[in-house]
Amino acid sequence: MNHYYIYYRVKDDDAETETQIRAMQTRLACRSGVTGHLLKRRDDPSTWMEIYENVADSNNFEHQLTRTVSEFDVDMFLTGDGRRVIECFVGDVAASSIPLCKTN
Repeated sequence: MNHYYIYYRVKDDDAETETQIRAMQTRLACRSGVTGHLLKRRDDPSTWMEIYENVADSNNFEHQLTRTVSEFDVDMFLTGDGRRVIECFVGDVAASSIPLCKTN
């Protein structure tokens, strides 16, 4: 499976920006079937990260992501060069049912 981690800096850590990003994620989920998570960096709340895990069809997901980000004009909420860094990792997400430590 593929896992996407997208990070960027926003101009304002405010309700309007967060509402727009979450609305974009909702539309993306409807189109791609992949639900995202939105995180804010603990020591810098203007740095945000979207996480999309277990993406089976990367081509469709990336197409829908590009389309949806453009429709919601996400770039207008970003600082500086307005760059969203997209990282894709491959692998299985660890199953929570597997015990990490043996307890006595």
